[in-house]
Amino acid sequence: MKLLAAPTSPYVRKVRALIIEKQLEDQVDVVTVTTADLPDELLNANALARIPTLVLDDGSSLIDSPVICEYLDSLGDDAYARSGSGDHVWAVKHLHAFADGVTDTVFSIAMERRRDENEQSPGYIQKQIARIARGVSALNAQVSSFADTPNLGEIAVACCLGYMDLRLSNDIDWRKDNSALADWFAEISKRPSLAQTKPPQ
Repeated sequence: MKLLAAPTSPYVRKVRALIIEKQLEDQVDVVTVTTADLPDELLNANALARIPTLVLDDGSSLIDSPVICEYLDSLGDDAYARSGSGDHVWAVKHLHAFADGVTDTVFSIAMERRRDENEQSPGYIQKQIARIARGVSALNAQVSSFADTPNLGEIAVACCLGYMDLRLSNDIDWRKDNSALADWFAEISKRPSLAQTKPPQ
């Protein structure tokens, strides 16, 4: 299989971290692409030209990081171990979606700041920062329930927090009022799956 990727994408990082957690490195080649260049390899696999895109062995593709993560988690001797079981599946899906929602908000700020300065909306940015603060507070309230071996939702939370550090370190000190989440993040960041996929600064 082939994962079309970019080194700073938090959505790609989720998938790469799961590949390491599942010990699938010998089954998935990570190929760096630049989406702005619209390379044929990406367009042929995903007409939307978005990453991550996973090209399967038969040439077909999977898009959207939650879908790719769930597919990869279906592989191997520990199939679905990171997706939860029974009613817990929905808790994992909810956490995954919630973490991605915070990540999406961080990404929206990053995109806003790529606009010409006179076209940016400071009010919009502040509203998104407030949304992020509420989201992080909600995660802090539930971090005591996180498992020692991270599920898909918890991997998504870790990648979200790492992306906040990359893009919003000058805007929000998310650790200040969320010490439990900060401690958890410091510990999970030591896992090879997170340490090896830390984005370049």
